[in-house]
Amino acid sequence: MYIRTNLRPILIWRLSRNSLLFFFSYNVLICFLYGPLNVHALDIPWQPVATLGTAVAFYIGFKNNGSYDRFWEGRQLWGSIVNTSRVWTLRVFDFVQFSDGYPNGAPVQELHRRLVYRQIAWCNALRLHLRRQTAERWDAEVAPFLLDPDDSAARFAANPPTHLLRHQSKELLDLHRTGLLSEFRQVAMMQTVQDLFNFQGGCERIKNTPFPRQYAYFSFVFVWLFALLLPLGLVEEFDSRLPLGQYHVWLMVPFSVLVSWVFNTIELVGHISENPFDNTMNDVPMTSICRSIEIDLRELLAETNLPPKVEPVDDMLY
Repeated sequence: MYIRTNLRPILIWRLSRNSLLFFFSYNVLICFLYGPLNVHALDIPWQPVATLGTAVAFYIGFKNNGSYDRFWEGRQLWGSIVNTSRVWTLRVFDFVQFSDGYPNGAPVQELHRRLVYRQIAWCNALRLHLRRQTAERWDAEVAPFLLDPDDSAARFAANPPTHLLRHQSKELLDLHRTGLLSEFRQVAMMQTVQDLFNFQGGCERIKNTPFPRQYAYFSFVFVWLFALLLPLGLVEEFDSRLPLGQYHVWLMVPFSVLVSWVFNTIELVGHISENPFDNTMNDVPMTSICRSIEIDLRELLAETNLPPKVEPVDDMLY
């Protein structure tokens, strides 16, 4: 997620340089053919081009609204994951109590730590699953939080976070059978597990359902069609103005390039916002959110050796 208030000019240039160079070259070519070579057959009425521009503006606005909705829903889901992770930790502390089988607090404290650490592991596993990075990053970012050896097998599952929540559920059942968790409290904690499943399912729905290609594809086609027709409609408009004589037509180039760049940039913004879990500059900063969850939960465990917050890299928070 880009966090700087204003985009740096170098970033804007990197995102739009190819299209700008094409628009400039194309518009210069049209001006050269129309002016010095007198190929006036290129001229078309301005009114149809203006009408097309209006239609394209409405179309890409509709597409961008859909793209932003996908991003915002993804961010809301991860905000809910943050809050539910805290609720899970507090319920672990308050609901999992001592029994005759545990005469002192040490075993229960280890149990608390295992349940909380598995929740941290689940958050990281979900992040890697959504970014398709499980194979290369599991050992460094998930395995350190798996205190139960049986949890390690989740790495090889098709959906690792689902298996980690299954292990949480199984341990709650075992705790109920051993008397460490009453039936009412088991049901309450299972409701938290269910909430986590719902958030995971929401993220997977966004990830596995691409933005409708008919909207994305035709948005791109219509913007470029408008950009190609724009200089043909403007060239005669500028040629008919007399203050600069025969050179006035060349003013069409900067104005046409500017309008084409604006339309193309609007379309590009919608395009790069379609998938909020791709680990790019406009996506949900899941790495930072997972680190915040880890810090919060480990502080609740009274740990002091905590990792630092994730810092932005080149104004981007991952």
